[in-house]
Amino acid sequence: MRYPIPTLKKASSKIISSLKLLAPVFLASCLATPVYAGMFSVTPVRIYMTPKDKAMAVTITNESDEDLVMQADVYAWKQKPNGEDDLSLTEDLLVSPPIIKAQAKSHQVVRLARLIPSPQGQQMTYRLIVREIPEANPAKNKMQLQVALAFSMPIFITPPGAKNKLDCIVERAASNAVNVVCENTGSAYAQPLEFVLANPAGDKLASLEKAGYILPASKRGFEIKSGNKRIPGGKAKLTLRMDDESRQIFDVVLAE
Repeated sequence: MRYPIPTLKKASSKIISSLKLLAPVFLASCLATPVYAGMFSVTPVRIYMTPKDKAMAVTITNESDEDLVMQADVYAWKQKPNGEDDLSLTEDLLVSPPIIKAQAKSHQVVRLARLIPSPQGQQMTYRLIVREIPEANPAKNKMQLQVALAFSMPIFITPPGAKNKLDCIVERAASNAVNVVCENTGSAYAQPLEFVLANPAGDKLASLEKAGYILPASKRGFEIKSGNKRIPGGKAKLTLRMDDESRQIFDVVLAE
């Protein structure tokens, strides 16, 4: 039996991660009501495939003392014009098994099989979302509040020669803040990890450490602040540290 995910479309604007962070909120709101949530991990956390790869294995480890039942679904992953993630269920990749039953302190191997032709020049992007199904394993204590955990990982199917191509501009947002807008006109994703804005002499004006995917044909904005110090106008250099530890440098001009 497949279980529906009624809130997924509303949540698709953010990359879904482990919801175990919600447990303290439930604890605070429910006072002494016990909270139950399983714990699991997924390896690898990012899935890379080439056109030659027909299948890929993913290992899900149940780290809790309770048996877990989980559901795995694949979503086509796009980004809206404002950079917001847009997920939609797809059958491009087959997940086997789609319903995962993992005993306590054990692991389960899930296989992803590609059902579509090899991409031609353009990277294809998906997300594998694995979520716990607490209703399939009822709480032993009726007063126990169950919290479902979920994990989302990116899937990249990349043809030879596919590369990202970023073009970034800087727009003043406030005296101490700027908006960095980056557009990816390439054929593969880009993931900046850090933004550093400096003057021509190399002195740092502002910086931001924040990972963010920019998919092909997508544009995203990032706000960089310098604390309470004013960022001067004029020529500047914007340096992006990428996920492969390379650097991309842009000459920009800031309004006064």
